[in-house]
Parts: sequence; C-alpha cells; structure tokens
Amino acid sequence: MKEVHSYWAYLVLVVLIAAVVNALLGLKSKKEFASKDLRLGLFALIFSHIQLLIGLGWYFMSDWYKAMKISGFGAVMKNADSRLILVEHPTVMILGIILITIGWSKHKKQTTAAAKFKTFATFYGLALLLILSRIPWNQWF
Repeated sequence: MKEVHSYWAYLVLVVLIAAVVNALLGLKSKKEFASKDLRLGLFALIFSHIQLLIGLGWYFMSDWYKAMKISGFGAVMKNADSRLILVEHPTVMILGIILITIGWSKHKKQTTAAAKFKTFATFYGLALLLILSRIPWNQWF
C-alpha cells in the first residue's frame, strides 16, 4: 500500500503541475478555456482524491500509526519525523485537496476564460505549494 501511495503521488504531482502551468499559460496568453483545460483540472481533482483515499488507507495500516496508538500523541508531537508523518503530512495534504476541490467548484461558476484560468491557477497553485511543502522527501526516494 505504501508503494501504491508513493507511485500514485508522482501522477498527482505531474497532473497538478500540468494543470497549474496550463492555467498560468492560459491566463497569460488570454486563450479560450477549452475542453482540454477542463479535463486537466478534472484529472487533477480526481487523481488527488484517489490519492487521499489511498493515503488514508495506508495511514491506518502503517507501523507509524500503530506506534502512535501505543506511545500516545504526546510522544508523536515531540519527535519531528513522526510528527511530519502522522500529523503535518496528512493535515496539509487534506488542506491541499480541499483547495483543489474549492478551485474546481469555483471555476464552474466563472463565465470568462480568464476567470476560470485564474481560479485554477490560484487554488490549484496554492494546493501544489502546500503539497510540496509536506512531502516526506527523505522517505520518498
């Protein structure tokens, strides 16, 4: 399950980066919002939600979680590695996925291409920054 969570994360990052770059380019070049742009945003939404489900499954099956149940939450908060894995990573990833979901919902209400691109660039971009900030890089490679 950990491998699936790690490999799927690559897909999420690639699609999310592509959606943000596409939104920024679309905004800058003042192009029309096409079905390709819609699909890219939708794929980022879907892939991130699938990653959330995989991550939640892995979280509750992990040795980290089992150790937290034994040692208690206070011990987790005192250790930087366990705090990153058990608290910061899941919390920030959920916040990132919430931003992606809000961005998807808000873009549908926009009437102009520029507003749609701006919504994707803002919400998906913030989500990307949050996600990149709390990836446990030392365990990922």
